[in-house]
Amino acid sequence: MILAVIPARYASTRFPGKPLVDLGGETLVKRVYQAVSRVPAIDQVMVATDDSRIYDHVRDFGGEVRMTAPDHPSGTDRVAEAATHYPDARIVINVQGDEPFIRPDQIDAILRCFEDKDTDLATLAAPVRDEHALLSPNVVKVVRDERGRALYFSRHAIPYLRDIPIGRWIEEEKHLQHIGMYAFRAEILPELTNLAPAKLEREESLEQLRWLSAGYAIQVALTDRPSLGIDTPADLEEALRRFS
Repeated sequence: MILAVIPARYASTRFPGKPLVDLGGETLVKRVYQAVSRVPAIDQVMVATDDSRIYDHVRDFGGEVRMTAPDHPSGTDRVAEAATHYPDARIVINVQGDEPFIRPDQIDAILRCFEDKDTDLATLAAPVRDEHALLSPNVVKVVRDERGRALYFSRHAIPYLRDIPIGRWIEEEKHLQHIGMYAFRAEILPELTNLAPAKLEREESLEQLRWLSAGYAIQVALTDRPSLGIDTPADLEEALRRFS
């Protein structure tokens, strides 16, 4: 069984109430739920939340939803709790609740990583083709090794192209934007949630650096274009333009 979990919190620091904002006539969380439900390989889609307003809304549109503890330090912890209700799940996908433009082929790309029996954890990245995104600390970048595994994630533009002016970096097409969707073998989730926060994680405020610091390999699948995550009201305005 392949389970997709959409963690959705109401009390977002940068955008409170984000899952319930209107996006072209539907709420953000419903848009994400609908997008994930279109993937044939996924057997079950559900929302994991700690807020009764989100819970009631998902129930109202006929979606699967679970209440989770309010004090989870990360979305992964929330996903791990939700996954305990589905003991038949072999692979658990964490689809961020602010990614309404996720496409089925992107989820399929992550799932193909698990054709390799050595893959326990996978995520997604796309070429950075916009200079503002490249230089923005809100857009996470990733560098891969020759096997497609993550070497490092950063809010800084990596790799640093020493012999090329920064204004020409986009032309080189050497940078990858991390798309915040993860897939795990179900038995790995409890291990990850038991890890202590890592120094690099605290410095960059990136949870995936905890896993890298602990020695876990993260396979990074590629897609041809980035998704648009909605982290701020400005991102919502851009998303609304796409739906108009």
